[in-house]
Amino acid sequence: MTMQEKQVVDLLKAIETGAAEPVGVINPGKYTQHNLGAADGLKGFGELLAALPKGSAKANTVRVFQDGDLVVAHTDYNFFGPKVGFDIFRFENGKIVEHWDNLQETAGPNPGGHTMVDGPTEIKDLDKTDANKKLVAAFVDDILVNGRMEKLAGYFDGDNYTQHNPQIGDGLSGLGAALKAMAEAGITMKYDTMHKVLGKGDFVLTVSEGKLAGKPTSFYDLFRIENGKIAEHWDTIEAIPAKADWKNQNGKFGF
Repeated sequence: MTMQEKQVVDLLKAIETGAAEPVGVINPGKYTQHNLGAADGLKGFGELLAALPKGSAKANTVRVFQDGDLVVAHTDYNFFGPKVGFDIFRFENGKIVEHWDNLQETAGPNPGGHTMVDGPTEIKDLDKTDANKKLVAAFVDDILVNGRMEKLAGYFDGDNYTQHNPQIGDGLSGLGAALKAMAEAGITMKYDTMHKVLGKGDFVLTVSEGKLAGKPTSFYDLFRIENGKIAEHWDTIEAIPAKADWKNQNGKFGF
């Protein structure tokens, strides 16, 4: 673990323990908040924690990786109820100065028996980081943004694909069945913009914006790559509230 990866893990655990020292990694004079339910700055972070029912918070970070000045954490939370979240923190001069996240109520296990957080955690293939980021960016652009479904099979090793989305089974067959069920229920899912691609070794996270059932939505997708193919997927999906309800004006994205 890099020093900054550890600082992020410690900071998130402090939500549970109430420890003050890890919070010192946040720059008190410059902390830009993209969680639209929290006010800007360190004061907003403190107000959010103060609103939690005493003793209710839990934070178990399952995966963490650093890409440049950004650190990604994948965490199993109890934060106003059980949730799974991705957090992204930006460091500047050794301090955290910016934060993005995407939280979804915990659900599952899915038809394949997988939870939203289980599976491999060790990062491998560090020499393949750039190639894996390019592969995932191409997949999201081709399939999720532009719907070039004729290219879908090329990104996978047959039906060898482990899925952690709580509604979808394993393999391309599970994905196909879920998409068919959504279509039959009249539920549309559309990715419009991929805002960020972050990766380390065989893990790559994409941050995208689009619509689910016609409502503005933020999609965070984590992929594990094996031998140049997508082998595993975790995600969180969060509705973007109306601008009138935002507690800061920084927007959900703004990378």
